[in-house]
Amino acid sequence: MAMNTVADDLRDPGAATTAVVLVNLGTPDAPTAGAVRRYLAQFLHDYRVVDMTRWLWCPLLHFVILPIRSPKVAKKYASVWLAGPDGGSPLAAYTRRLARAVQRELPGVRVVEAMRYGNPALATTVAALRAEGVQRILALPLYPQYSTSTTAAVDDVLATIDGVPVRMVEEYHLDAGWVEAVADSIRRHRAEHPADERGAGVHLLFSFHGLPQRFADRGDPYPRQCEASARAIALALGLADDAWTLSYQSRFGREKWLEPATTATLDALAARGVRQVDVVAPGFAVDCLETLEEVAIMLAEEFAAHGGQLRYIACLNDSPPHARALAAIARRELDGWR
Repeated sequence: MAMNTVADDLRDPGAATTAVVLVNLGTPDAPTAGAVRRYLAQFLHDYRVVDMTRWLWCPLLHFVILPIRSPKVAKKYASVWLAGPDGGSPLAAYTRRLARAVQRELPGVRVVEAMRYGNPALATTVAALRAEGVQRILALPLYPQYSTSTTAAVDDVLATIDGVPVRMVEEYHLDAGWVEAVADSIRRHRAEHPADERGAGVHLLFSFHGLPQRFADRGDPYPRQCEASARAIALALGLADDAWTLSYQSRFGREKWLEPATTATLDALAARGVRQVDVVAPGFAVDCLETLEEVAIMLAEEFAAHGGQLRYIACLNDSPPHARALAAIARRELDGWR
C-alpha cells in the first residue's frame, strides 16, 4: 500500500501519521448519581490524586464518600449540563469543540480529545490511533501549570503505551500566545462590562484549582507556576499590584490546602469595601463544574450576600486565540521531534 504523502495529510487529517491528543481531566457521562459515582470512583482511586494508604482510603471512599457525595455532585452537574446534540458535560463539550478548533489550525496532523478519567479514555484513544496507522502521538494535557496530581497522572498512562512513539507537553504556563489569549479575554470582558458607579475600578481575582499544601512542600511546582501565570497575565494587562489577587478554590477534606482560599479572599475583599470583582480561572482550559457552578453560581451568590457583584470571565474554551496558542505549542514540539 502506498505511503501517505504530506500533501495527502494536509487534505485529510484523518490520514495523517502524526496525532495530537488534547487530554483533559474527565467528567461523568451523565448528571446522575450513578454516573457521578463511577467517575469519582476512578478519579479518587488514583494515587496521584489521593495518596492516602489504600487500606484506609478505599473503605472510606466506597462506603462513606461516594454514597454521600455522588447524589449531591450529580445535582451540581445537572445545573450546568449543556443541552443540544453537541452538549452534555461542559468540560466534555468544550474540550471536544476545542479539539475541532485546534484541528483547523493543524491540518497536517490528526487532533483528537481524550480524558484521563472517564470517556473517551486516554489509553483507549491512543490504542485506536495506533490501530489506524498513526506513527507518533503528542499528548498535550490541558493543564497550563504542571502538577504531579494532574500532568504526571497523564504521563502514568502514556508510560504504559507501546508500539508507537509518544511525547507529552508538560506545561505552558508562561507561553506567550496563551498568556496573551487569557489577557485578551479579560480585556474584551471588561470592555463589554465596564465598572459601574460604585467604585473606581473592578478588582481582578485569579482563581486556580487548589492542591493540598503537602504536595507543594514535597516540591510540586504548581503553586509557583500559578503565581508566575497570574503575574504574567497581570503584566500583559498593565495592572498595578493592588488591582489583582491570586487565590485557590475547590478544597476537599480537612487537611491544609494552598492559600489563600478563594472564598476567604472574596470575604476579605468585601470587608475592604470592594464591590465589584472579576474572577478568571486560567488554570482551567475550558469551563467545567468548578468554574460554572462553583465560581459563576455559588461564589457569585455568596459575594452578592455581602453586597458585591462577582463577574465571572469564561475560560478560553474553543476560542480562536486559544486554538491558535495550543496549535503553536504543538507545532513547536512536533518540529523539535526528530
